[in-house]
Amino acid sequence: MRLQVKPGDPTRVMGVVNVTPDSFYDGGRYRRASIAVRHALQLAADGAHIIDIGGESTRPGSQGITLDEELDRVIPVIEGIRDRSDIPVSIDTWKAEVARRALAAGADWINDVSGGVRDPDMLPLVAETGVPYVAMHMRGTPQTMRQHIHYENLVGEIAEYFERRTAALAAAGGRREQVILDPGIGFAKHPADNYTLLARLDELRRPGRPLLVGPSRKSFLKLVGVDDPDERLPGTLAAVAICAFAGVEIVRVHDVKEAVQAVRVARRVRQHATLTGSVDR
Repeated sequence: MRLQVKPGDPTRVMGVVNVTPDSFYDGGRYRRASIAVRHALQLAADGAHIIDIGGESTRPGSQGITLDEELDRVIPVIEGIRDRSDIPVSIDTWKAEVARRALAAGADWINDVSGGVRDPDMLPLVAETGVPYVAMHMRGTPQTMRQHIHYENLVGEIAEYFERRTAALAAAGGRREQVILDPGIGFAKHPADNYTLLARLDELRRPGRPLLVGPSRKSFLKLVGVDDPDERLPGTLAAVAICAFAGVEIVRVHDVKEAVQAVRVARRVRQHATLTGSVDR
């Protein structure tokens, strides 16, 4: 089922399923397809609106894997979910061939950490298939992004990147309406920069395009004294609530049940603030 998200829609929750041995938080927990499928179905039962399946870790310093290895990880999981549920499924990959085969297996979205920069075949595929496409901001690659964390104008440069990637998709024959923009919390950002992005979400918006933000258990929470990813749920929920209050259309999280509740509270507060004129209508 292809979920369409429009600017101004209520905040939806994307649940993360990493079919990897080395992701920063849940690496190794869901390597077996049957366990990953069971977890995805539980996230759906917990209230996820979409499930994001990833087969290659993109944590800082992570090493890439082959096309075949990534396919072996993600395709059985997508097929297993599709056999048992019609929940929308996103494939988290920068490789066009992985995305193509994932769509054939039943995926509905493409979530690309490189925004179509790393694989020249990605944007033509997005244009050809017409699927929703998450274009994330990142400099360099997971192996090199720590070298690219200095900005003259953080928010302005990300906003310009969004414009360029949206224009690149249009040039490839796609529609701007397909694009969902992700500022890339934790990707080629100084830890403090992530707080700036959360504080200035409205400035990242491009006309007519929804936002996706993924703060879940990431290392920027070390700045509030939480080194262990296992202990970062409260900080994650604070960031999720900030995103929902700001009107972000999608939050990407590991802990769906808790995030759904945080989103509901933030939306209630936003509704009351709107009624009293405390936020823009």
